[in-house]
This record gives sequence, C-alpha cells and structure tokens, in this order.
Amino acid sequence: MTDGSIPSLGRLTRVAPRDVWPHEAHSFTPWLLNNVDVLSDLLGMDLVLDVAEHPVGGFSLDLMGRDETTGEVVIVENQLEQSDHGHLGQILTYAAGTDPTTIVWVAAAFRPEHRAAIDWLNARTDEDTRFFGVELGVVRIGDSDPAPSFRLIAQPNDWEKSVRAATTQGEATGKQSQYRQFWSRWIEIMQAHRPGWSRATRPPRDSWFSMTTGTTGATHYTSFTKRGLSSELVFESPDADINSARFDALRKHQAEMEAEYGAELDWQELPNRKATRVAVYLSGADVSIEENWDAYLSWLLDHQTRLRGALAAVGGVPAV
Repeated sequence: MTDGSIPSLGRLTRVAPRDVWPHEAHSFTPWLLNNVDVLSDLLGMDLVLDVAEHPVGGFSLDLMGRDETTGEVVIVENQLEQSDHGHLGQILTYAAGTDPTTIVWVAAAFRPEHRAAIDWLNARTDEDTRFFGVELGVVRIGDSDPAPSFRLIAQPNDWEKSVRAATTQGEATGKQSQYRQFWSRWIEIMQAHRPGWSRATRPPRDSWFSMTTGTTGATHYTSFTKRGLSSELVFESPDADINSARFDALRKHQAEMEAEYGAELDWQELPNRKATRVAVYLSGADVSIEENWDAYLSWLLDHQTRLRGALAAVGGVPAV
C-alpha cells in the first residue's frame, strides 16, 4: 500500500458441504438448479438446467438441461460425499438413457481411480461426448456467509478430440469445420468486447450460435441462413402461447425499438412453428467465403449490440 501500512487480511477456511446442504436431493440439487451460473462459469458453457430428478429406468438423474450455445444435452449427477463406484455406474446408466453430449459428475472429493476413469472415458469417446469431474467445496472468510468453491479436476481434451475427428472423418466435416472456426473467432470477439454475452469457450459446428438473454425461452442467435447472416431475438419456449404473447407485447413497442435500433427489423410471427422471431439479415453472407469473415464479425458485433440496446430501451424481454 502507498502509505506503508500493513493490510489486514482474513483467513479462508473450508466448510463441510453437508453443513451447508444437509440433503443432496432436497437442498443441494435445488440450490444448483437455481445457481447454475456457478457451474456455467467453471465449465465455460451457458447452461440451462431445467429438469430435476429425471427418471431413467428405475433410477432418478439429478439434473438435466442443455448448453444454450450448441443446444446439446447436459446431465449432472451430484454427490455430497467422496466419489464412489455406485455413482460412477449411475452416471454411465444415465448417459445411456439420455444420450447427452456433456456429462458432469459433482462430488465433494474424487478418488484417484475415479479421476482416472473420467480421463479414460474422455480419451476413448468421440468429440461429441465429454465427461467432467467437478469437486465441490465451500469456503468462508471469518464470519462471512459460506460461498461455493467448485474446482474442475477432470475434463476432456477437446483439441485432441477435434484433431482425431478431423483425421477420421475427412472432407465430410469441411463445412462444420468452417462454422467451428468462424464461431471460435466470434467467441474471441465477445470475450474481448462483450464478455457478458456468453460464457461459451467451445465453438459449435452448426450454422448457428445462441446466447442467453437471462430469461428462459428467450434467446439471442447469430446464424448463417438461406437469407444470409442473421442477428436475432427468438422466443422459443415449449409453450407456443408464451412465445406469441411475448412477441405481441414486444411488437407494441416496434416503433420505439426500431428508432433505437436505427433501422427496420424483421418481425416474424412464424404461424406454422412454436417460436417467434425478431431479426435482421446481411444478404449473401456465406461462411465458405473466408475472406469476408472480418466483415461478417464486425456486422454481427454491431447489429447484436444495437438489437440488445433496442430491447433494453423497451424494458427487456416481456414478462408473461
């Protein structure tokens, strides 16, 4: 410190998870369902966990959801004790019954043999299957409230898997490779200029990239479509009536939104689909024209910023 004084610092102490969450199913699982951002930050994904105690045969999976960036299924199995063979078997059973891309095992501590098992599974499965081991901890400073302290102790080597997949699948993945490279650059731009937009660290190989609005059933998309490159706000709740209600409520502010945006927006009711959409397009954009990528990325950053600003100007996603 500039005045030469010695700072007074507290001491970090660890708290037993059971002291905070006495029961795995009744206290920890509901807490994680409502605090998914803690797991999202650790894994580098925009997770949505929306199913608790999902039945798989005669067993019950703790949490199930998806990675909003890719749309891939994510399952989470929790354990407030040290890892054991029983939970390892359950995880494999749940994976077989739900066909997820991402499998997350949360435990208070991991035995070396279970860490080795996760590493072996990651090495032996394809790039569309990822296993994570997450060590659950709780800490406090002095008399402060306890705080979660999650630690990633086992994870996939995505680079190795991607290289292996490219070697074995050859030209069939050419377009997917271009999408992945493009969205990788999009992630870098967001991290540099709009870090609050997405937690994603692994780019999808699809033509679209999604970003959460913070409201379930409402999503920002950037996509390569038949109409060109798009910047979108999509209402995609499983309940079509909710999507229609949000769309109608937002459209009442069309003039205000478009004035803030600085141009007309394309309002799509999509009567033959459950979803509704507000979008703008860059005609003729094609991911295969790599020399245009810098222009495409600048366009996306500009138009997503303006769309989000226009939405904020009218109060955000309508409540229904």
